[in-house]
This record gives sequence, C-alpha cells and structure tokens, in this order.
Amino acid sequence: MHDSGPEAIYQLCVGIGANFIEGIAVALIVGYTFIATLSWLARVLWQRRFAPDQYQSFRSTLGRIMLLGLEILIAADVVRTVALERTLMSFATLGLLVLIRTLLSWSIVLEIEGRWPWQPRPPDASKARE
Repeated sequence: MHDSGPEAIYQLCVGIGANFIEGIAVALIVGYTFIATLSWLARVLWQRRFAPDQYQSFRSTLGRIMLLGLEILIAADVVRTVALERTLMSFATLGLLVLIRTLLSWSIVLEIEGRWPWQPRPPDASKARE
C-alpha cells in the first residue's frame, strides 16, 4: 500500500530538494574542473611552456572548487538528515560525514594557502591574491 498523505509528499519534496542540492555540487565540481583544466591547458599551450606558477594556480583553483563542492554536499546531507532521517544512527553518520569533509577542507586549505584555516593570513598574502 502506497502512502500519499502530507508526510509522504513532504518526504518526497525534501528528498528531491536534497538530491537537487547534491546535483548542484556535482555540476559545479565537474563544470568548474573542466573549465579550469581547459583554461590551464590554453595558458600552457599559448605560452609553450609549463611554469610552476601556472601549476600552482591550477592546483589552487581545483582546491577551491573542491571546497565549494564539499560545503554544498554537507548542506545536502544536513537537509536530508534533519528533515527525513531523524534517528540517532543517521545523526551519528551525518556527524562523521561532516567531520571527514571538514578535515578534507582543512587539508585543502593547507595545500592551497600553506596555513591552517584558523591561522591568520600573512599581510602580504591578501595583496598577492588580488
């Protein structure tokens, strides 16, 4: 027997919303990775040389893309867990996912900027990024 009451409609809408948020994250990661790669290759081919600063810039861009995607995926997980799966096990799973994704984010920031997220940015670093 299929339940089509208000609760079922709510669960369907929230599930679709969470899936949509995940889709946005995947589309951003794939799309921007593709664009960043094409841009990097064009610069390398245009200048006919592979420079370390080009590589570092490319890695930085990819890291920022991953950070954005991870943040959006966490949002989808929170929506799904809080709205649909309100069990102790689902909240524990959500906590573990958030912890893992937070550690990944921190390691990406460390790779990109050479500092932990809670460390202040060096004064000259803000001028270099502009």
